[in-house]
Parts: sequence; C-alpha cells; structure tokens
Amino acid sequence: MQIFATEQIRAWDEYTIRHEPITSVDLMERAATACYEWLLQNNYKDHSFAIYCGKGNNGGDGLVIARLLAQSNHKVTVHILEFGHKGTEDFQINLARLHETNTDIRFISSEENLHSIPAKAVVIDALLGSGINRPADGLTASLIKHINNSGNEVIAIDIPSGLFVDHSARGNIVVKAQNTLSFQCFKPAFLMPENAEHIGQVHLLDIGLHPGFLKIQDSPFELVDQAMVGHIITPRKPFSHKGDYGHAAIVAGSYGMMGAAVLCARACLRSGVGKLTCHIPASGYTIMQTSVPEAMCKTGEETHPAQEMDKYDTIAIGPGLGSHAGNSNLLQSVFEQNRRPMVIDADGLNTLAGDKMLLKKVPPQSILTPHPKEFERLFGKTANDYERIQTALQKAAEHNLYLVLKGRYTFIAAPDGKGYFNSSGNPGMATGGTGDVLTGIIAGLLAQKHPPLHAAIAGVFLHGRSGDLAAAYSSQFSLIATDLIDFLGQAYQSI
Repeated sequence: MQIFATEQIRAWDEYTIRHEPITSVDLMERAATACYEWLLQNNYKDHSFAIYCGKGNNGGDGLVIARLLAQSNHKVTVHILEFGHKGTEDFQINLARLHETNTDIRFISSEENLHSIPAKAVVIDALLGSGINRPADGLTASLIKHINNSGNEVIAIDIPSGLFVDHSARGNIVVKAQNTLSFQCFKPAFLMPENAEHIGQVHLLDIGLHPGFLKIQDSPFELVDQAMVGHIITPRKPFSHKGDYGHAAIVAGSYGMMGAAVLCARACLRSGVGKLTCHIPASGYTIMQTSVPEAMCKTGEETHPAQEMDKYDTIAIGPGLGSHAGNSNLLQSVFEQNRRPMVIDADGLNTLAGDKMLLKKVPPQSILTPHPKEFERLFGKTANDYERIQTALQKAAEHNLYLVLKGRYTFIAAPDGKGYFNSSGNPGMATGGTGDVLTGIIAGLLAQKHPPLHAAIAGVFLHGRSGDLAAAYSSQFSLIATDLIDFLGQAYQSI
C-alpha cells in the first residue's frame, strides 16, 4: 500500500473527480458518509456531538457529518471558527444544507465564544485537515487547547488539527484525539512515534478514490502488508532438498548472553533455512548443542572462530556478542572473507559505531537492524522522527546498505531512496530478545536466496505477524521472544 503526502492525496482527489467522474461536493459527501457510518457501527448511536469546523474542506466534512447525524435524530452542536471570510465553495454548499436541519450552529469569533463542552458529548475535530503548512496560532490555537482541556472524547477527521502530514509538528499545538478517521491510505504522520498522543487509533476508511491513480503516481514510501509479503514467500518445490534453502552462519553469543545466540539460531531455522552453523565461544557450546540440536557449532576458546566464512550464503553477526576489544578484528575478518549480503545487529552495530571506518567495509547490500539508540550511535542524533527517517534513507544510499530501523512501524530504508513501513506487530513485542529473533528470521530468508530487500520486508512482517498471533493466543503483557519463534509457522501459514 502506497503512503501519500499532502500534494499526492490532493492529486488523487482531483484524479477521481476527473476520471470517475464525480463532483467535489459529492466526493465530500462520500467521505463524510463513511465517517458517519463508522460512528454508527462503533457504538456512538446514543451519543451527542460537538463538531468543530474550520472553513476549509475539512470543515465541510464536519458539516456533512453534522447534517447526517441531525437527520438521524442525534443531538448535534456545530461550532464554526469565524475569521470574517467565506469558506470554500463546498463548505458553503454544505453550510446551506445544514441550515435546513434543526442543528444548533454557533460561530467562534473570539475567545469569549469558547463555551464549555457538555461532559458526555463526543467532540468531532474538523478544524484544519491535512492542508496546513504552519503551526496553529491565535484563536485557532486557543480553540485546540480548549478541546484538549475539555476531557471529552475526541475523534479527528482526516488528521488531528495542527498536525503536519509529512514533516514534524513537534512543539505545535495539536488536537489530541482518541480516534482518527482518515481516508484511503496511511499518511506519514500516522507512522511517527512522536505523534502517538495526538492520533490515537487510526481507522482508514475506503471512500472509493480512483484506483487508476496508483498506476501513474509513485510514492517514496510504502506500507508493508500481507499482499506484498504474499508475493515474496512462495511454495516450496516438491523435489527440493536442504541445499536449495541455503547455509547460514550466526556469529553470536558470549558468556552470560548465550540466550541471544539461541534465539537468533532458533528463529533462523524456523524461517526455513536449509543448514545453520553457529560460531560461538566455547563457553556456550553445551547451551547451543542442547537448545538447538538442529544447528552445527564451531567454537573458539575465548572468542568466536572466524575461519572458512566464505562458504556461507549469508552471515548474521552481533546478537549477544558482548562489548569485547576483539570485536572489531572479528567483524573485519568476517567482512574480508565473505562479501555476500549479511545481517548485522546488536553488538555488531555497536562495534561499527565505535569504529566508523569499519562501516565502509561492510559487504554491499547488507542489512543493519538498529533500534533508535543504536541508530543514534551509528549516525548521530536527529531532531525528530522525520529527520531520523531521512537520515536513514541518506545513509542507506551512501553506504549501499538496507537499514531496518526497529519500532512500532519498523522502517526499512533502501539504498535506492525508497522507504517501507511495516504494518504488523504490537507493543507486547517490546521485550528483550525479540530483536535477536528478527535477525535470525532475516538471515534465514537471505540464505534462501531472497534479495536483501525482500528478505528485510518479509522478515520484518513475519516477525510482527508472529507477535500478533502470539499476543492473540495469550496477551501482549505476557509475550516473550520465544513466543515469536513458536508462532512463526502460523505466521507463514497466514500468508
């Protein structure tokens, strides 16, 4: 699914108006009707509503919602932000239609008109929409504060007022909604952690925008979903053997942190790799042979053996490696012996951060899987989530690497400048070891000859889907990393 910014969304509307064809006011009616139907389907039948409208098309949506609610005998009060000028043409048409109902319409021209909101009324935010390019100020800012301080439930239409679609609104005065009803596709703002307290739960409503637009409009971002991954993961051939599914190596573990190596190894095997060899310290030999009997082991006395590394289809390096002085030499030796794309995580990333020259020696097209702090150590601090995304894209291109920036909507930055947000997963996965599982899954897919981009996309989605299935079985609260491995088979079956 493509992710569009403001201008692309506006262009999609215009394309639909021309090619369906449909008038803009009728398209507004369609969008607002979808919101109205969502309200009826989600237990708002017996509520009263306070609807706040600007005089743009977002406000026009609010007026249509108000009319539909009034016509179905809901108590509705409409508050229109008044600056002494007419609204858009579609807004004015719908204001005239609303006057034909018994809706209470009030105009807010000063702070003296900011009357208290009835305690049980649901607030509908249709003030600003997605077209704004500067922070809310003056009376608009005062009204947003008034809504936020009311304590009422707030539902935003299109996007919470004051929030920018495709750049940071940090420090802005923004409506805090519990639910956001948006249209057709995700907006970048919905995928940024810094906006979580404003957007609440996002609900995408299909309003029938013309599908032909998607064939002519590219987007810098896409949402990884089941359909995309379904094209990557294909059935196995009946006469295949283990040699067809690759030989992966894992360089991982240290005294006291062998659990990370075990999780990575088990996940790699569950992802479908043909053979797996674990390069671990001697102190972890019994643990690995007992916990993962399907894997072969190579050990060193104090460190990880790094000989004959060129024979592997891919290598995952880092989980539980520890912060040892010899890690730089270990990584350099691995990089020199094997130039195929590999997966680098955890202490492998910390080693790169401590020796920036080593970053230039990483095999091209490799996949790095940092969490935000590891990303910061590698590439420096960023001012906000949008800047972090842009930095990831820049660094992926600069170093010819794939960067998997882990989070609620894990972001994959590709070296060609395109970015992918993952749609699966849940907060229960915020627990130790789940990153090691992700490393193992991606390594297993790489070893099976999937291109690095496909391995990253499918690996991240399967990882999240496993977490969703595990949480549904028990709960988000009780989720642990091992659960993801146990549900990986069901994740495959689901796609």
